[in-house]
Amino acid sequence: MYNLARQLLFKLSAETSHDLSLDLIGAGGRLGLNGLLAKPPARLPVTVMGLHFDNPVGLAAGLDKNGAAIDGFAQLGFGSVEIGTVTPRSQPGNPKPRLFRLPQATAIINRMGFNNLGVDNLVERVKAAKYRGVLGINIGKNLTTPVEQAVDDYLICLNKVYDHASYITVNISSPNTAGLRSLQFGDSLKQLLDTLAERRVVLTGQSGRHVPLAIKIAPDMSDEETALVAQALVDAGMDAVIATNTTLGRAGVEGLVHGDEAGGLSGAPVREQSTHIVKVLAQTLNGKLPIIAAGGITEGGHAAEKIAAGASLVQIYSGFIYKGPALIRESVDAIAALQATR
Repeated sequence: MYNLARQLLFKLSAETSHDLSLDLIGAGGRLGLNGLLAKPPARLPVTVMGLHFDNPVGLAAGLDKNGAAIDGFAQLGFGSVEIGTVTPRSQPGNPKPRLFRLPQATAIINRMGFNNLGVDNLVERVKAAKYRGVLGINIGKNLTTPVEQAVDDYLICLNKVYDHASYITVNISSPNTAGLRSLQFGDSLKQLLDTLAERRVVLTGQSGRHVPLAIKIAPDMSDEETALVAQALVDAGMDAVIATNTTLGRAGVEGLVHGDEAGGLSGAPVREQSTHIVKVLAQTLNGKLPIIAAGGITEGGHAAEKIAAGASLVQIYSGFIYKGPALIRESVDAIAALQATR
């Protein structure tokens, strides 16, 4: 069924089909129909960041920026759903066209630019959702906010989503907001993490809940830079690292239609690069911080590969676009098979 739907959707522009798919998944969720689209994955419970996941395969941020289809995605069998990236104020994102399929490479290039309806809108949608599983909310900064003042935007979002998230992801690695990736390094990173950690102490006291903070990083770093970031996360008391966001590299898509479009590349071409980052993180962290792996999972074996490299959880996005809900079950089964051999 999904293969037929994909053939029809792929006749539309990438962003049009994305919006239509989100509407359909959302509608299916409200009607309780999405569970009929695919055989649900087996239960494979795992506890990470003090949270209990039905299975280790989650939806990555970016597909549902505004929380419009939380229940719909949950019904497809994901062990967790991450929504966003959301910013304090609504913003249109970058000019269209800004989303491109590269089917020969099972890849996507996007330069969306944090297009979203703002954090207040997202919170209202979270309140309306029936889903009670693990919900991540991914936060970022507005384009018009100078990077020197980025921490202010992250604090606004942190304050507003804290009571509604199972965990919160701090996105400092999108390549589509100018200057954002500079927050991954040195004093900028330390200031951001320390400020968020201090504010979380206050919010924990007010709410009686300790909400884990995860930091999403880029794949375009050297091993030394990755190790430095990992240590900074430990020092600041963060709860997890998500590896990785999209890449600015173009290995694997050279010469393809849309292969030279600006933006972040995701899907199969980023798989090995992202998995390498996971391995470097695992070696550096040595169990001090869990790793959530994303990037290039287009078949079940790739999910197991991430776990074998040192990840505790995985997330999918581009692979889900190409393969549909079957990829969730396939990934859970592959991870279960890996665990059975250990």
